[in-house]
Amino acid sequence: MHFSRPLYEGLPWLYIAFGVGGIAVSYFVAEPRALAVFTGIAGFAAVLAGVVILLRRRDFRELGRRYAGRDAVVPDHQERRGSDAGQD
Repeated sequence: MHFSRPLYEGLPWLYIAFGVGGIAVSYFVAEPRALAVFTGIAGFAAVLAGVVILLRRRDFRELGRRYAGRDAVVPDHQERRGSDAGQD
């Protein structure tokens, strides 16, 4: 499934907003108590998911900038194979 870029970039913020809303609702819901607990836990999970996605995207983009123009698939020890051949 492919999302448009604005929707894709906004999803973590949407998760965080729904999570904060869920936590706020759980604070104000008095009865039934189980509903308040469930809403609070779901809200916390949504906030956590949004933050994790934001941080993972940031790290992925930084890694992409770090390896731009360089082949990240080939480790350094395979690049030197010609000079170190037979020394294992």
